[in-house]
Amino acid sequence: MSHAVSMPDTAPAPPSDQAAAVDLRVDIGPSGAPQILPNPLMTASGCAANGPELHRFFDVTELGAFVTKSVMREPRSGRGTPRMAETPSGMLNSIGLQGPGIDAFVSTDLRWLAEHDARVLVSIAGGSATEFAEVAATLAESRDFDHVVVGVEVNISCPNVANRGQVFACDPQASAKVMTLVRESLPRDTPIIAKLSPDVTNIADIAAACLKAGASGLTMINTTLGMVIDLDRMRPQVAGITGGLSGPAVRPMAVRAIWQVTSAMREGRMPTVPIIGVGGVRTGRDALELIVAGATAVQVGTVTFNDPLAPVRVRDELAAELADRGFGSVSDAVGAAHPR
Repeated sequence: MSHAVSMPDTAPAPPSDQAAAVDLRVDIGPSGAPQILPNPLMTASGCAANGPELHRFFDVTELGAFVTKSVMREPRSGRGTPRMAETPSGMLNSIGLQGPGIDAFVSTDLRWLAEHDARVLVSIAGGSATEFAEVAATLAESRDFDHVVVGVEVNISCPNVANRGQVFACDPQASAKVMTLVRESLPRDTPIIAKLSPDVTNIADIAAACLKAGASGLTMINTTLGMVIDLDRMRPQVAGITGGLSGPAVRPMAVRAIWQVTSAMREGRMPTVPIIGVGGVRTGRDALELIVAGATAVQVGTVTFNDPLAPVRVRDELAAELADRGFGSVSDAVGAAHPR
């Protein structure tokens, strides 16, 4: 998988009349406070920087929402190099949440996105529940928050520094504490999306804890923990030893997680809320698989490294896939694979 990209020679072919007639609008807002997006396609956090890089290839306003790289309270240099390794059907990354910190983010990155009229789902992270809340509060106080932010994705799948390297999303109580504090730091009508890890025994339990504590939606899934060994050096291939596995190899895990949580919602074990599906999406067919499992919207990540037009291409392919199956809208297809 090459990471080099160049400007495409031609734009994607326009959708057929049948595909163009499909209503791609989706609602990711909390109950009683709709947040309508023009289509369900988003970038995945960490795979498209914070806007200008991807904007060279297509107008970021074509996306349902642009998802930023996870931002923390203070600037972070991230982990040492090498940080990435190619794997069969995917890649391993061990970046370490490198970023400028929330103050620089709102003054530079969010400002740029606002100037370009993007719809932004801001991903936030923290080493403690208190840090998540502080980042959320600073974001809410920024001058562009009301204009550009369509929601906040809470990356509880990152390492919990305050708990010896564990992950918030692996523990219901730790997840709930983060969501409670973030909820208190943001306006009541702000969509708050908890991003969950697949590395748990029962993802529905974590989802239920997050929703009870104030989350209004879920993103599933984050990367799964993996490792690659360089057999020439007889050492781990990335400096952080382990890293997050992404790409097509994890898509069946994403489908499974979305299915399980959607089933729990349908059985009344937790409120029914929007799910944003992510994990190994390369085509419109892949996106549709997540949607019929229960996702309302879909993020495209790893594939953008060698196809920066992938998010808009997948959007158009999804419209064609929906039209071919007789769906008049995305909402008609959400959860369609479940028993009626």
